[in-house]
Amino acid sequence: MMMHLKTLLFSFLWIAVRSKPDAIVWGPGLNSRIVLPVRYFFIQFLDETGENITESLGEKAVSLTIDQEDGSRARIWSQILDRGDGSYIARYRLYQAYDNLVISLLYNKQHIADSPYKLKGRPLYQEKCYCPIKSKEKWSKALQCDKKYQQIDDDLALFKDIDMKEVTKTVLPKFDNPGAHSLCHYKIIDNKIYRKTHGEHVGFKMFTDAMFLSLARKVKLPDVEFFVNLGDWPLVDKRRYKNDLFPIFSWCGSDETADIIMPTYDITESTIEMMGRVSLDIFSTQANTGPNWEEKIEKGFWRGRDSRQERLDLVMMSRKHPDLINASLTNMFFFPKDEAKYGKIEKAISFFDFFQYKYQINIDGTVAAYRLPYLLAGNSVVLKQDSNYYEYFYHQLKPYEHYIPFKRDLSDLIEKLNWAKSHDSEKYSKLLKSKPEIEAGFELVSQPTDQDSQCHCKRKEKVIILYSC
Repeated sequence: MMMHLKTLLFSFLWIAVRSKPDAIVWGPGLNSRIVLPVRYFFIQFLDETGENITESLGEKAVSLTIDQEDGSRARIWSQILDRGDGSYIARYRLYQAYDNLVISLLYNKQHIADSPYKLKGRPLYQEKCYCPIKSKEKWSKALQCDKKYQQIDDDLALFKDIDMKEVTKTVLPKFDNPGAHSLCHYKIIDNKIYRKTHGEHVGFKMFTDAMFLSLARKVKLPDVEFFVNLGDWPLVDKRRYKNDLFPIFSWCGSDETADIIMPTYDITESTIEMMGRVSLDIFSTQANTGPNWEEKIEKGFWRGRDSRQERLDLVMMSRKHPDLINASLTNMFFFPKDEAKYGKIEKAISFFDFFQYKYQINIDGTVAAYRLPYLLAGNSVVLKQDSNYYEYFYHQLKPYEHYIPFKRDLSDLIEKLNWAKSHDSEKYSKLLKSKPEIEAGFELVSQPTDQDSQCHCKRKEKVIILYSC
């Protein structure tokens, strides 16, 4: 603890005597070509040797202002997030389109790095402005996402071509169980989104609607047709349908199924509605990771409902090893209540309070636990249950680099927790055979109106490159 206080004090003193603090500033939010729900960039402070400072310089150490080039105010909400390790996230949401903006980053009333940053040369559009560029190829090339991402290619490799008329004839009878399955049949035609729902519980179409509408506002999508599974369980069983696979997009995949995996409704909503009606997102998590590592509680932590037997097993394990695990149920829906066995139902707590603990235990629910990306964004160590379920990013994760694995039946969880404690000092559309057509029963999903903001799309044939990842 004393060593960290000395390091922090030295950092403060060094920066105080510097005429201009050294920092590296980078990220897509400094590029006027981007269109994202929330634009963002990163700030990393450096010491006198050019190495990263690894302690926070204070939650309010950096100030961010964004104005129009003539100095007048802009309708923008901006925010600085302290990651607690000498780095910061700057993010901002536009509520109106602007031709030119000036971003100023200050520490002790002094500009840092290359501040002020001038974004000009092309209009900057807000999230709800409908102004798609025409070339999806150039837009896709400009995304700058990981070129090694393989999941979508692996999923599509199972299909040589797709006849959606035949797929529709096959899929609907197979899943004609309104109470158990819910599907959304989408058609994108001339960059307009049409859909027809099947099943009883179709409320989650709001999340996929929002995702496709957001994409259509940024780039002209190809005419395409597909089914989206609105439930958690993947549907296309490889063993049952091995000679007759059909394409269905799902939020969760498994080793036994052939669904085409897309980001979950949870992660897409928290991205599109960031700095809006959601408070938990990948960036806010990084700024709310609790105390420093040395001050965190040295136990494994878990909260959740009873959606899998292993969750009950974990709670019983916690009652047997309270010095090592703090695990409680917040709701019981699937299994009979038994207070003597599982203890009292605990009140739910803020997700950010999870990070009071050093070790986060991730266990499947009905399928993969959709909390994992947020746990990984925190600064605790994640212990992940072996599972045949996966989300769109799981295959990029490496055990003992991104998480500590433990067996599905929890039989080695105590051993892995003790191992972690003993290693505490280590830092650890072309497939379609025919074009989609609007048919009876399909609804047009309209782009939202944004009456409170101005959106004058100025795009011409000349392509304006966007950034989105």
